Amino acid sequence: MTSLKTKILNIELENPFLLASAPPTARIDSIDKAFSLGWGGAVLKTITPDDLEMIEASPRYASWRIGQKVCGFENFELLSHLSVQEWVAGIHYLREKHPTKVQIASIMAPVAKQEWQNLVQTLNQTPIDAFELNFSCPHGMPEKGVGMAIGTHPEISAQITAWVKEVAQKPVFVKLTPNVTNIAQIAKAVEDAGADGLAAINTVQSLMGIDLNTFKPQPNVNGKSTFGGYSGIAVKPIGLRCVAQIRQSSNLPILGTGGVSSWQDAAEYMAVGADAVQVCTEVMLNGYQIIENLKKGLLSYLESKQFNSPSDLKNRAIANLSAHKDLNKSKQVYPKIDDEACIKCQKCVMLCDESEHSALSFQNGHIELNKARCVGCSLCKQACPKLAISMK
Repeated sequence: MTSLKTKILNIELENPFLLASAPPTARIDSIDKAFSLGWGGAVLKTITPDDLEMIEASPRYASWRIGQKVCGFENFELLSHLSVQEWVAGIHYLREKHPTKVQIASIMAPVAKQEWQNLVQTLNQTPIDAFELNFSCPHGMPEKGVGMAIGTHPEISAQITAWVKEVAQKPVFVKLTPNVTNIAQIAKAVEDAGADGLAAINTVQSLMGIDLNTFKPQPNVNGKSTFGGYSGIAVKPIGLRCVAQIRQSSNLPILGTGGVSSWQDAAEYMAVGADAVQVCTEVMLNGYQIIENLKKGLLSYLESKQFNSPSDLKNRAIANLSAHKDLNKSKQVYPKIDDEACIKCQKCVMLCDESEHSALSFQNGHIELNKARCVGCSLCKQACPKLAISMK
């Protein structure tokens, strides 16, 4: 019988959907609500030493839309405003009320051995299931020498991982930044230092936009702005690439995150190596209630594939990734146009002509293909406003 139950190391999840460390996991009562609605676990909003100051900007969110749909989301929200002891009490409360739900403590501290170890040793006294080292926040925190300022340097990342592993009594995951040229290199460094698992990705450093009347960057904070972290469905291809690159060089468990808004997104992450997924932006835009469709959709898909659990899906796509030089270039595909769906706008004709090949023409009320000129690039398919073109 198919089940959504997932086991990562010694951690048992009711389902592979966790809330990422973010505003939806900033309060104990919020996590309580999410657990009651069916989330398998939560990564707590990043816990820091109490003397690491957090002063928020207002506003601190912006979005990129196509029509009414939010495709990209930017934030420069900082970390948790709860004290360490408030989190200690909250972790105990959540464990008592939701004994089967997974709690992962996201943590961050200055680059000093005692700072990291003190924080870990305090949280060791709680029933936390694992730690997630936040080496990847791209805004605000790098100015303090932490967050992405750590995760872009393999040596520093490895050193802190080793410090934490000296004292941690639970598995240690490291959350990696996509804002590097070689994420697999950072993953290898922390793996060699003793990391038990990885999480990827955190947000992509970004600048959301400029008001062309005032020339003020967005979001506008009293006339100024700063570089933020980009998330939402637009970053999923980056997240998938990063998880796949990590999986190609590491067998450590991976928590995939970045643009997960549907069960299909989750399944894709698992197919390239993720053991489970974390969700943030979609929850911020549509609420904890999305968990029901995520679970139902993934379960139905697993059943349709005759998989017993999400672990049967893991890594299914990895063998189909190769270097460009190893792609089979001996066969070519050509566009096939659905004449009934085609509205004869001739956009494909124009774009093919203006993008080198001139393989399409409009004749006698139909789109015609000159196979001798076609290279099978699929630009026509990508640009068709009616999805009337397939490649065969």
